[in-house]
This record gives sequence, structure tokens and C-alpha cells, in this order.
Amino acid sequence: MSRYLLGIDQGTTSSRAILVDHNGHVVDIEQQDFAQHYPQSGWVEHQPEDLWQSVLQCCSTLVRRHQLSAADLTGIGITNQRETTLLWDKDTGQPVYNAIVWQDRRTAEYCQQLAEDNPGLEARIQAKTGLLLDPYFCASKIHWVLENVKGARDRAAQGQLLFGTVETYLLWKLTGGKCHCTDASNASRTLLFDIHAQEWDEELLVLFNIPRTLLPEVHDNASDFGHTQSDLLGGPVPILAMAGDQQAALVGQGCFSPGMAKSTYGTGCFVMVNTGEQALYSQHRLLTTVAYRIEGKVTYALEGSIFMAGATIQWLRDGLNLIQQAGESEALAREVGTEHDVILVPAFTGLGAPYWDPDARGAILGLTRDTGIKEIVSAGLQSVCYQSKDLQKAMEADGVRPTDWRVDGGMVSNDWLMQFLADMLGANVRRSNVAETTALGAAYLAGLQAGVFTSLAHISQLWKEDKAFTPEISKADRDRLYRHWQEGVRRIQTRSD
Repeated sequence: MSRYLLGIDQGTTSSRAILVDHNGHVVDIEQQDFAQHYPQSGWVEHQPEDLWQSVLQCCSTLVRRHQLSAADLTGIGITNQRETTLLWDKDTGQPVYNAIVWQDRRTAEYCQQLAEDNPGLEARIQAKTGLLLDPYFCASKIHWVLENVKGARDRAAQGQLLFGTVETYLLWKLTGGKCHCTDASNASRTLLFDIHAQEWDEELLVLFNIPRTLLPEVHDNASDFGHTQSDLLGGPVPILAMAGDQQAALVGQGCFSPGMAKSTYGTGCFVMVNTGEQALYSQHRLLTTVAYRIEGKVTYALEGSIFMAGATIQWLRDGLNLIQQAGESEALAREVGTEHDVILVPAFTGLGAPYWDPDARGAILGLTRDTGIKEIVSAGLQSVCYQSKDLQKAMEADGVRPTDWRVDGGMVSNDWLMQFLADMLGANVRRSNVAETTALGAAYLAGLQAGVFTSLAHISQLWKEDKAFTPEISKADRDRLYRHWQEGVRRIQTRSD
């Protein structure tokens, strides 16, 4: 009899696999980092084989460690870094080009030119997809590959190539090329999917000059996605769920009622608020997206995306060598506190919501002769909280203001950071007792499809709080610190619309 659910979380800087029992408890986690590639300024790539092998090795390690057979696994749920774009040969599986990562900004000029050449286009795109015309999303990345990789357009026209975001690529690999599918949440991030009609949009395919034959079939988040090849995990294991990482985290955090919000602090930061059956359109450059689709019923969310959260600390560690381990940042920040003049604006690949300025670049401002490592590291952590405040302000202006934030991701173990986040938001911050709620959400969805969990309400009962943080500073101090941040952002912006 099967005993476990296997959750796969293929992220931006690492892959994870988690083993979850039928009571919803995490039994074990395996993680593996992989290389990042930066061919030019603003370009970010991954080698597809790194994504696949890191996932396979994480899963295989858990299976070996717990001496599992395929029969022990009820099913697999997959979650993934969204918008990262891959094209591969449908017969050989050979990638046409490296995976172009969601952070990549190489198509900024192309997107800007499209907008200038087509008055009213951005409004039409938002009405259909809930998104903005921005390099962040898949459509312009697909177009770039077809235009810039020799022979790619001809091969695509002849039906020889397939497109997928990472979950689609992993599914294709796991099933030995038998399944070319995605889910509604990932499809909603491509800039090619009508979130109301729940189908690929012909007008947008023509606009970006993308053949329909490239695109995967769209399923519910909990669905039958085929079985793994027998030689991968000791036998065929059913693949029962797929979801974009932020949507999976929303599920893992049990945010199933309208108004509930989660904020994930990983490579980037993503705040998502459940808006129920209503696709709420933002007037402040937030995104309307599919939260999840279960049994054909769509639940929507409003989302703000920050490109650099944990990646900022990674840069302080690997780029500047200011720290040896990310965990050192908490002690350094405690030493210097929040009252210093340094502002770090981590616009290394542009500014995300609510600015959407792809040409902005990072800066460290307010340096004096007394500035040292502690101040810069503290400013890096604070930048995560200030950017979260940016999103909160935008959501409030759109009529939604969560007062309780459920947080997860690798950064939330930093108590100093979580306290400053509560201080800046002026809201309660509730940390889940499971940091990796993204992988957990994928496993929960697989359990829902398998009947291990009877409903979303059943899943919501599994959520447990680890620690709550409440605001400790005055509104006047909060506003003063935030004004300092806003001044720093203005200094590096290239657009103010």
C-alpha cells in the first residue's frame, strides 16, 4: 500500500524533493543547487540538463534513503520557477537553447517596441491575460529563441519543436516524452493564455508570431498527468499535480478564502492574495493570475512580484564576498540595526512590481566613510521588506489590504528580517511551521487528486503556525524609513509611469 506523496520543487537556484506522509507531515527533504549563467547584462540562463538532473537526483536520493519502491508512492506533484522558458526537439528531447530564466530582461526593447507600435495593446493584453507586456513573461522569450537561434523558426513551423515552462519540461522528461502538458496556473503566466476563456489566445499567438503547435495541453492543477518511466524511481509512479511555485505556496499555506495572502521569500519575493472567483484587475501594475483550477473551477489571485529577495543576499555572499553563509546576515543586521543611512536597491535585472522598469539597475546609496559590511548587509535585508511594502501599498490602492501575512521560503528563518517585515507592513506576519510550503503545496494537490485529502478545506486544516511577528515601531518611524527607500528607488528609475 502506498504511504507517501512526493513533491518536486524546481526553483531558480536549487531543486528540492520532499516526502510527505498521508497525514500531511513532511518526512524528509532533499535539495541540490545548480549553476546560474549570465551571458550578458540583464541576461539569466539555466542549462536544461541541470534542471532535470538536479530534480532526478533529489527524488532518487529520497527513494534510496527511505528504501522506497514505486508502490510506496501515491503520486507526484510538481511545482516550478514560473515564466522560465524552454524549447526542445519533440523527437530527440534536445533543447534548442538554454532555459531563459524569468529574471531575464533581454526582450525589454522588443516589448517596448510592440507597445509603441500597437496603441491600446497593453490594455488588451491585461484584459485577456491579467498580465503586463513585459520581458518577465514567456511570450517574448519564445519569440527571441525563434528569431535568434539558427533554424529554430523553420523547425517550429514544421512542428518539430515544443515549448514549455519548467514543469512541462520535467513532465516530458519524467514520462519519456509521452506527456506534453501544463496546468492552468503556469499557462496563465505565459502572456499567451486567456484566463477567462481558459484557452490559448489566437490573437496573442499571432502578435508574438508563435506557432500553436509549440504549446502544451492545459490541465487542472490536480489532474492525471501520466506516469514516470519505470527506470527512474523503481517503477511507474503517477504524476497527479502541477502548479506554478507561487500558486503552490498559496495552497501549501492554506489560503483558500478570498482575502487570504501569502508571501514567499526565496530567490525573489511574491505576494499573492486570493480573490476568489473574481479576476480583480489592478490599477497599480500588479498582476491578475490563476491561483488554481480544481475540477474545472477557477480561483483567481492578485500578485506582486519582486525579482530580488534571497538573490540579493546570495549576491552579497557570492558577488561581494561580504559573508560566507546567508545565515550570517541575521547576526550582522542585529549589530547595526535599522537606523543607518544605507539604502540598497537590488534592481540587478530591473524593478518588478509595482514599478515594472526593466532598464533600472541596482545601486547602494548613502555610503559614508563609516559604512561597513554590517550596514550593507542590513540594507540588503531591509530592501526585501521595503519592496514588500511597495506591494502592500499597491494592493491597498487596488482595494485589497491583507492584515495577516502568511510567509514562507528560505529567508523566513531569519527572525530579524521577519520582525522588520512586520514593522514595515504594520501588519502581523505569521510564519508557517514548514518553510518549504511550495513543495508541500504540490504534494497536497497530488494528494487531493489521489483522494488522500478530501477537499481544500481538509488541506487548510493541516496548516500550522511556527511563530507570529507583530509591529513594534511607530507609524511615524515606519513612514520615515519608507520615504528613505522611496527616494533611493527614484534615484535609479528610468521610467516613472
